[in-house]
Amino acid sequence: MLKACLNGTRRRDEHPAVPLTPAELAADAVRCATAGVAAVHVHPRDDAGAESLDPEVIAAAVTAIRAARPGLPVGVSTGAWIVPDPAARVAAVRAWTVLPDFASVNAHEPGAAEVAAALHERGVMVEAGVWTPAAADAWRRWSTPTGRVLVECMAEQGETALADAAAILAALPGERPPVLLHGEGPATWPVYAEAVRRGLHTRIGLEDTLLLPDGTPAPDNTTLVTAARALATPA
Repeated sequence: MLKACLNGTRRRDEHPAVPLTPAELAADAVRCATAGVAAVHVHPRDDAGAESLDPEVIAAAVTAIRAARPGLPVGVSTGAWIVPDPAARVAAVRAWTVLPDFASVNAHEPGAAEVAAALHERGVMVEAGVWTPAAADAWRRWSTPTGRVLVECMAEQGETALADAAAILAALPGERPPVLLHGEGPATWPVYAEAVRRGLHTRIGLEDTLLLPDGTPAPDNTTLVTAARALATPA
């Protein structure tokens, strides 16, 4: 499964094609789905351009994408940088009026287990974001069912990120949900290749990298998806 991560924390001044509004996210989601992704992950923004878990902001983004591409699974982030207070994150999830198909919860963040439980109570599939072996141990203590484990390699240096990937994967239990492996920055494409080699789910998009595999600037998310699909296709 290839997922498109359309915007993340990126600002428009980092790349002019970063989608921010519901309409922009919807249009980009359609293009990426046509190019071959099976799901999209987005960070909805309020009118000021800030990431938000507000029910109206989540509803606007998810509704726009579903209207533009019915049936395409849509996920959002619940990162602690969006709403630092764990109780407020739980309250935000419980207030959502339109539910995404899945949502990521970083296992190392304060209140992660409670946020995951709130999502599960609402019927939203939980993705556990695991950045380190210690985070893998924290995730294993959750009582909430997890639909997918995100092995997220945050190191920018390729060899370091690949070593981190191996360590995190080794810390996961043998009986586990599907795993999605990805990197970011300069390590994006080496980790992507490792995910393909291991037969794991993965993702690509402007959230993770602004560059194509050859190091040239990527015009947009669709170009990144097309490049990723080409790398995953046997010669």
